[in-house]
Amino acid sequence: MIVSAVPAWITPPLPVLRVARTLVTLGDSTSVGLGDPAPGGGWRGFPVLLRDALGASVLVNPSRTGARMADVRREQLPVALAAAPDVVVLFVGMNDTLRSDFDPAAMRSDAAAIVRELHDARAHVLLVRYHDHTRVFRLPAPLRRALGRRIEALNGVVDGMAGPGVDVLDVGDLPGAYERSAWAVDRLHPSEQGHRMLAAGFAALLAGAGFAVPRPVGLECAGGREVTAAHRVAWLVAKGVPWLVHRSRDLGPVVVQGLVSELVRRPGRARVR
Repeated sequence: MIVSAVPAWITPPLPVLRVARTLVTLGDSTSVGLGDPAPGGGWRGFPVLLRDALGASVLVNPSRTGARMADVRREQLPVALAAAPDVVVLFVGMNDTLRSDFDPAAMRSDAAAIVRELHDARAHVLLVRYHDHTRVFRLPAPLRRALGRRIEALNGVVDGMAGPGVDVLDVGDLPGAYERSAWAVDRLHPSEQGHRMLAAGFAALLAGAGFAVPRPVGLECAGGREVTAAHRVAWLVAKGVPWLVHRSRDLGPVVVQGLVSELVRRPGRARVR
């Protein structure tokens, strides 16, 4: 009988980790970095933090404020494909839920096309499953329920995209996701800490997929610009109120639809014959 054994002094070879040289982030204002102001002006956000964690030499970020899923497919996807990315983060969808023409079927079609083309380009794709925004941003009960159903529909689109080479980060499952400190003054965008949490979550998914993460993301805030009470007041005057006025054309119908939907769903009294 021949017995083959590996001598104890031989160390098994370590697995070869994939290196993410080019990172692309697609999406809306969260991917732009809003909520995490950089010291010299502008925004930093999870894209820069994730790039540093991966040691990527190139970060391509065509994201823009207000972008919707269709915008990413039409405007941003060609930029991503031209960059020949190793990793792509797609962070978009909330702007769709806040519009009166919200269409889950159209979103599903656009998302599937985006993921398919990125997958064909041999990029590893990271998607986002959204948290319950109404636990951070307080709304009247009927509107809260209406928006909640829209977020559920959006998450259903995301869930349908998951598979080999496509991982999903569930924001609501991140430790501290519903803490006030994780959110910026508008309570719609992550704060510096929130962006760090996102970057750390994405990095963990990539490590699990076999990518090297030489510099893990720290959750302690450092390197961003301090946000003071004066900044919060300035945001409310310069950004918050104008945004609400501008969006009222879309949010108004959403509110009405939410109220009507709740009245229809509410059990009525039995009819007397």
